[in-house]
Amino acid sequence: DDPQLRAMYQRLAERYRDRIATKRNQAGTEAPDPKEQDDQRALRRKFVNASPEERRGMLQNLAPGRAIQSELWEGKIYRALYSNRQLEEVLTDFWFNHFNVDMNKGAVRFLVTTYERDAIRPHVLGKFRDLLGATAQHPAMLFYLDNAQSVSPDSMAGRRSAMTQRKRGLNENYARELMELHTLGVDGGYTQEDIINVARCFTGWTIDQPRLGGQFVFNPRMHDPGEKKVLGVKIPAGGGMEDGEKVLDIVARHPSTARFISTKLAQRFVSDQPPASLVSAMAATFQKTDGDIRAVLKTMFKSKEFWAEQNYKAKIKSPLEMVVSAVRATDAEVTFAAPLAQQIATLGQPLYQKQEPTGYKTTGAEWVNSAALLGRMNFALALTGNKLPGVRVNPDRLDGDARSIARELLFAEPTAQTQQAIEKGLAEKKDAAMLAALVIGAPEFQRR
Repeated sequence: DDPQLRAMYQRLAERYRDRIATKRNQAGTEAPDPKEQDDQRALRRKFVNASPEERRGMLQNLAPGRAIQSELWEGKIYRALYSNRQLEEVLTDFWFNHFNVDMNKGAVRFLVTTYERDAIRPHVLGKFRDLLGATAQHPAMLFYLDNAQSVSPDSMAGRRSAMTQRKRGLNENYARELMELHTLGVDGGYTQEDIINVARCFTGWTIDQPRLGGQFVFNPRMHDPGEKKVLGVKIPAGGGMEDGEKVLDIVARHPSTARFISTKLAQRFVSDQPPASLVSAMAATFQKTDGDIRAVLKTMFKSKEFWAEQNYKAKIKSPLEMVVSAVRATDAEVTFAAPLAQQIATLGQPLYQKQEPTGYKTTGAEWVNSAALLGRMNFALALTGNKLPGVRVNPDRLDGDARSIARELLFAEPTAQTQQAIEKGLAEKKDAAMLAALVIGAPEFQRR
């Protein structure tokens, strides 16, 4: 029971009724153009009620780039809502976030579809080394972290570039994030010299015609042929693409990687500050099984720490988790999922659009503040009031008294504090949609 979260919720619930009344009064004083409103409603209804193929055609005609984005959003949300392989969906989201790319960066918009499908999803329960290699070679990652443009000054392409106005050189972006974010962690024991040598090893890992959806290619004319040393391991001179593969072997099997990956998985599934004993057990399994993700997860799921009472509902839901769980709890019918993706973005987690390579945090601090809680309450009101296009909640689902509706949506008895806050928020008017929104906005619903 988070006192800060509960206090914010109670303050919001007590004043929410007056805020809604104020908005209604303000809306009554405005005089919009009726014809313009009718045209907008007609266009919105046509778009929302269209079949997926018709919507795709409308988007491709009006905004081709948005068509790809909309399909990505909808696919992710539909799988999160309805897939029978929920662990696979959670892990796909986790690993995409771990190996984050931002679809708003140039050609990544057109590459991210195959990145998730081909580089992430097939390996979420496999060997970490395979997952690491698939992301390292995918054009989305090569473009996002600029490794496709990395050229050794000592290579044929580097020497030719030095004689032109368009000079290219060694790019350390991927090398740095590979060690800091993807494997060893910021305290993993590497140095700036290691970063430089890793970058040298990956020169020549590039893309064949990236803006035309090209594939990974190794270009020996861009590669540094000299000797390198990474984390104390010597990589002989004269190598080619295998220099990068050797680096991936080194970092994937490093003890720091075992601990870093185990910590992030435990943070995602157990608590923001996972017990050291659990992390150690998971890291030991990681090393013993050569990075078998399935085995590491089994160690976590079978541990006493995972089932400990203090870790039950110890995590704050991310916006994606909150929106998906609210739609499930209300048993809403979804025929158009893009508005849900827009709600998730409004709550601070635009899908496939985290600009920084860090991805979204696996801890709850990013999602707990007054503005975030107010945004979640606004979403809950829009959902239960059937204000989201393409998403409909059956009013019969919200039939009953406050306690029974709260129990139905929470899958548990509401606490006395939540019951009291709901009663204050409702005041005189017993509105089922408002009641359901208050339950969805309650502290219990924000936790998993």
